[in-house]
Amino acid sequence: MSSLVNTSLIVSCIAMTVIFIVLTILIYTIKILVNLIPYEEPPVPKAKAKPASPAGGGPSPTIVAAITAAMATHLGKSPQEFHITQIDPK
Repeated sequence: MSSLVNTSLIVSCIAMTVIFIVLTILIYTIKILVNLIPYEEPPVPKAKAKPASPAGGGPSPTIVAAITAAMATHLGKSPQEFHITQIDPK
């Protein structure tokens, strides 16, 4: 029985050693690659500035009133405390 326990401990130690060696190799490989090939963020495209309320495509006043009432009810405040400035339908 003692030899079985010794063999199990030796195999476990060998397995843990192999795992730590592989992890160490991965860490240093990643560090080397980061230095050789640094990450460069792609440039952010400039978005056109949209007016707050488009001329003909804006939501109707009834929709704005319904959204304001729903928000007021949900938050437990009065509708006069809200001022909706922009609605982006998606």
